[in-house]
Amino acid sequence: MDLKVGGVNSQESVLLAMSGGVDSSTAAILLCESGFQVVGCTMQLWDYRRDSGPGNGRLSRSCCSLEDVYDARRVAEELGLRFYVLNLEEEFEKRVIEPFIQDYLSGQTPLPCTRCNTFLKFDRLLVFARQVGIEKVATGHYARIEFDRDRGYTLHKSLDASKDQSYYLFELSQEQLASALFPVGSLDKKKVRRIAEKAGLATAGKEESQEICFVPDRDYASFIQRNAGDINSGFLPVIEAQRTGPIVFKDGSKLGVHSGCYQFTVGQRRGLGIAHPRPLYVLRIEPSTNTVVVGYQEDLFSRGLSAHRVSLISGEFQPRLRASVRIRSHHKEAPATIHLRRRHDSDAAGDWSASLVFDEPQMSVAPGQAAVFYSRDQVLGGGWIESPIS
Repeated sequence: MDLKVGGVNSQESVLLAMSGGVDSSTAAILLCESGFQVVGCTMQLWDYRRDSGPGNGRLSRSCCSLEDVYDARRVAEELGLRFYVLNLEEEFEKRVIEPFIQDYLSGQTPLPCTRCNTFLKFDRLLVFARQVGIEKVATGHYARIEFDRDRGYTLHKSLDASKDQSYYLFELSQEQLASALFPVGSLDKKKVRRIAEKAGLATAGKEESQEICFVPDRDYASFIQRNAGDINSGFLPVIEAQRTGPIVFKDGSKLGVHSGCYQFTVGQRRGLGIAHPRPLYVLRIEPSTNTVVVGYQEDLFSRGLSAHRVSLISGEFQPRLRASVRIRSHHKEAPATIHLRRRHDSDAAGDWSASLVFDEPQMSVAPGQAAVFYSRDQVLGGGWIESPIS
């Protein structure tokens, strides 16, 4: 397979982020076959001993564990690659863990995988690559990068729609895309596994890791309970969001009591602990009053949303866009009109805000998630959801 980025053929060095899974292992094979000088690197992100005490059972495997570091090193040795382990625990806690906890305590639904991509895999890892004389970084993401003289670098969905990860990469800039390679983005998962099996790699049959690596048992509430005290003690929601408070119907009538509003997300149905003639859903979370507001499914629909920290991959401001918008990683994209606004004191991408109106109302617009803009298979950019527009 002949990999090209920006029209430039291989014959250069690339730092490959190796997670210990089959995707990055296969990426290593493809890069080597294409003539790249591959250097493997695993990021040590989280100290799992912090969550290994009594009662903190780990119910499923996660990525970035010590086992995965061993698997990544083993694959690198089998392929004859230089290999580094880069300790980024401090940066990961600051850039990913703390915002994750703060978002939940603020009544939002966080998206830590995007933050990890933006601040670590395509920022801190790229800095390290250049420190050792390497200009490109590769990962096992299911996405594609294209280039032409008129449009510059563009980001596209994976050809395997079931594995597409482009939603998590919407913040990447032209500079970052110019330095990135996604070798498996044009393959489906079965083909990726076959390549690893043919090469005899132990990771060929390795099971999928879960989406959020540092919550291996999927119990976000317990993770927050164990770790909230480690973040800035002056952050008010740490105190308020962990207290009991009211669950109220949309008309304000009290229906029950919760034990911490961080345990709820917009659109949630199960676990409310309320008997009612009709199914109830979380409509919004009000951390200022420690209140969870519930209602019916039809109340979850919004005609639009407001977003902040908006950026376009082209880097060029456009006051009005027509695009298909994805508001969750597995959400079916919905056509919408997007109106962008600059901050008065800044013209930089990422400092823009937006109001967005869907052609048809969408369900469960959750503050803290990303609204990602697509034109067919191309990612135009996106922003972070502040609030739904009724």
